[in-house]
Amino acid sequence: MSGLVEARRFNWVYQAELARAFLASHDVHSVVFDSGLNIAEGGGFATAVRLMVLEEDGAEARELLKDYDR
Repeated sequence: MSGLVEARRFNWVYQAELARAFLASHDVHSVVFDSGLNIAEGGGFATAVRLMVLEEDGAEARELLKDYDR
């Protein structure tokens, strides 16, 4: 059984969700963590939003996201 690893951190939930959709378009499944902790009085930045992937997809996801414009 594989664990989850962080592919990238984002400041805003929408950035992580767009990156999740981008990865899905390349057949890399991911999940957004900490989206509910990201809002601080409507301003964001309370907690970074993490995009998580399966351990075996980590290198591919990070490579795909390397030049991804968030």
